[in-house]
Amino acid sequence: MATALVDLYGDGEDFERFDRIILAENYRPSEKDEFMCAKHRAYFLRKLKGWKEAIIEESRQTMAQLQVDSLREPDIADRASSETDWSIELRTRDRQRKLIAKIDCAIRRLYEGEYGYCEVTGEPISLARLEARPIATMTLEAQERHERIERVSRDD
Repeated sequence: MATALVDLYGDGEDFERFDRIILAENYRPSEKDEFMCAKHRAYFLRKLKGWKEAIIEESRQTMAQLQVDSLREPDIADRASSETDWSIELRTRDRQRKLIAKIDCAIRRLYEGEYGYCEVTGEPISLARLEARPIATMTLEAQERHERIERVSRDD
């Protein structure tokens, strides 16, 4: 399924490399532009990479804090409280690890030219939805349909 950029966009003469575009800090994708033009892709690449870097930095801070703070609380109630706090923190980090995998998939879809299009219907995902959830793979309607089907099959 992986396709080279050359296969998607030709030899590069007509194709502006979106990953080399420098956007203004306040740039936001607009409905006026062609959907998923180079500027749109550059914007979402920057957004996804920034999100991933923030998650990784939080993980580093958590690991550093885990190494500094030992669970040698003298009081058993304090120790239990600390262990509960760390358990919650580690569960959060595990969810973020899974989120990083989804971010990586979204970045791959950007390079493959599939980003921003519903994996079920092939229709464009609204810019507002992508802005709110940059890892979205379905239009809102397709996602709602998917969740209804999932709920019905789970209830059976």
